Amino acid sequence: MRVRRFELRMLAGVLAVAWALFAGLVLVLYRPGGPADLAVVVVAALPTLIALAGLVWPPVARSTRVFAAIAWLGVGVSLVLLPSLGGLLGQLEAGGTQTLLPSIESAYPWLLALAGTSLFAGLGVARARLGESALRGRRLALGVALALGGTALVGTLFAAAAIGNDIALRDRPAAGSRYGATTPGLSIPACNAPLALPATATVSVALHGDVDGRSIGDVAIDGLRNAGDAEAELNVATALELDRIAAARVGSSAWERADGPWTKVVASAPVGDELALDDRAVTTALAAADRATAEARGDEYVEGARARHCRIATDGPTFLLAFPATRRLVGDVDLHRWRGQLDYWLFADGCVGRITGSVNGDAAGLPAAGIQGTVRVAMAIVERGRPTTIEPPVAP
Repeated sequence: MRVRRFELRMLAGVLAVAWALFAGLVLVLYRPGGPADLAVVVVAALPTLIALAGLVWPPVARSTRVFAAIAWLGVGVSLVLLPSLGGLLGQLEAGGTQTLLPSIESAYPWLLALAGTSLFAGLGVARARLGESALRGRRLALGVALALGGTALVGTLFAAAAIGNDIALRDRPAAGSRYGATTPGLSIPACNAPLALPATATVSVALHGDVDGRSIGDVAIDGLRNAGDAEAELNVATALELDRIAAARVGSSAWERADGPWTKVVASAPVGDELALDDRAVTTALAAADRATAEARGDEYVEGARARHCRIATDGPTFLLAFPATRRLVGDVDLHRWRGQLDYWLFADGCVGRITGSVNGDAAGLPAAGIQGTVRVAMAIVERGRPTTIEPPVAP
């Protein structure tokens, strides 16, 4: 029994740490400026207390089958909770989104994890309350009742605080946003609706690669686009390359500058593909056929501008075509077996304003040895439609 109690306490400790990380992420990164910001943070800490109850009163059982079932319950909750933390971190780091519960799809893993944690702790509390000699059915009934009560109470409090805070923010229109119009009540296109491509845009792209969690480098691109003309600065720090490149394209001419003066280059050179910026990403990665079954993740406010959050599946070749600078991370590695997903945000002007996502697959051939390679991207397309002029560089 001592060994079983220790093992169950270890599982409860893992759940408590995971829920504490959830509360910590909300505390540090969730700051949309609503009146209930603090209330959301306080309620986010309640699941940690439930998990700690399981640590103090572990749900020990004498029956080997019952013990195995309880242990698998703890493991299952961990498998749901830990990946959800990565999704929450990505959502909060994406910048500007003002809601933690944009849709049922994003909320149900947390509700499932909360219910499992409450049941795990509830069975332990029931055993401590009724004693080991109580009938198993009575302990189970009390444990389930405690789990239902804890899940309902914490879930309701958190949903009320988070959704109430979001509603308050909706009624407080922002003065302006680089992502688009902030007028309340604007209609947002569906995820599979035809996409508009803005005539001009300011674009930033951040690419990060890793092998089994070990970084193989970063590529950052900041640029302007005016129809087919573009200028950008590339900062490359990868295992294959360390460079800072300025590039421009006006009409059919292209220029590049590294350490020296501007040099005229062939427009179809690799840097020419990278100067496609949002044009290439939207038309390639978000083609109509790929968005036919896009998953709607709910409506959000991104820096005050209302947007529809959508998700699609993608693959390595498509990702590479959409974000050509990926080659600076992976070299000539074949990505046809890589798979991943892309999230995109549609705004009232019918344009995409944000794209985030990743692909991963076999790490063979990458600059670092390992099992799985991953490339992540975050693209912001802002100040769409604002007048922009791109002049040809002064070359010697």
